[in-house]
Amino acid sequence: MTSIPSFTGDASPYGGGDPYADYRTADFPFTQYADLADRRLGAGVIAANDEFFAERENMLKPEAAEFDPEHFGHKGKIMDGWETRRRRGVSAQQPHPTDEDHDWALVRLGAPGVIRGIVVDTAHFRGNYPQAVSVEATSVAGSPSPEDLLADDVKWVTLVPRTAIGGHAANGFSVDVEQRFTHLRVNQHPDGGIARLRVYGEVAPDPAWLNVLGTFDLVALENGGQVEDASDRFYSPATNTIQPGRSRKMDDGWETRRRRDKGNDWIRYQLVAESEIRAVEIDTAYLKGNSAGWASLSVSDGSDNWTEVLPRTRLQPDTNHRFVLGTPAVGTHVRIDIYPDGGISRLRLFGSLTAEGSARLTARHQELGG
Repeated sequence: MTSIPSFTGDASPYGGGDPYADYRTADFPFTQYADLADRRLGAGVIAANDEFFAERENMLKPEAAEFDPEHFGHKGKIMDGWETRRRRGVSAQQPHPTDEDHDWALVRLGAPGVIRGIVVDTAHFRGNYPQAVSVEATSVAGSPSPEDLLADDVKWVTLVPRTAIGGHAANGFSVDVEQRFTHLRVNQHPDGGIARLRVYGEVAPDPAWLNVLGTFDLVALENGGQVEDASDRFYSPATNTIQPGRSRKMDDGWETRRRRDKGNDWIRYQLVAESEIRAVEIDTAYLKGNSAGWASLSVSDGSDNWTEVLPRTRLQPDTNHRFVLGTPAVGTHVRIDIYPDGGISRLRLFGSLTAEGSARLTARHQELGG
């Protein structure tokens, strides 16, 4: 673990106006990876020892935390995050919590994976943030209950040791543990509130599951596909195109700025492993006056040699387009080019792993402790 620009010390009291005006953050080097704690992938906060002031589930909301200075309830100020009550000691002579006292929450990742970085965001928690945080991870097969995860025989690996953090700030930590994890235990010492939790990393799927499925979406984020690069991310991230389900609104897809040259926009993907693609879906749901005009698809083996498998084809706004490839396309990488600009909401590539792809995926799974 390497701590990178974290913000220790107090935040100023809210003085009115834009609550984010004095918010402290940084450019973290791992945010190009997918958020493994994304609710759209199936992540959840499955237990917490205390959530007196604000519910644990708030930590995984996809949008930035909101702040309403006038929003109070029967228990006090209502915060958009997870907030526990103030800890106390055992007596008048020992009124303070001990150094070991802390609150915890168990987080199920939306997809098992290798974690590259974590952001513990204390937005709007100015005088009520934890003094320090720590994060542990484990890998448990199936769908374990909180009791299963808290059992004595479960091995937890420390990703973020107990580290002082700051209030009203994005506290970022890079992680260098080459292991596949399924769950996190987030600890705040001794108490307080966390607005949002982001867990950036690479999905590491179970090859046995994918092999049994046979035909599946080879580029889907939940199956281990990932975006390697894109020409433009002005309005929304390219990773949206491989999220589960159909787009629910315009910014749930990928949209580029308007081009004023003669070029075109594109996304390059890495498939889960070497695969045979047999069918393609290009969806422009909710992109009506700004969908891509045309699209083409090319496949490669990871080199710079690209083979076009879907020629430049007209796209319709707000429409799911389906194409059956006359000849299956084999490769490890795919590039979609859109002309001239605009966007798509989802890309689906249906097929199966090749023998080589299955072998490599299985070997990688074993390397990661799967």
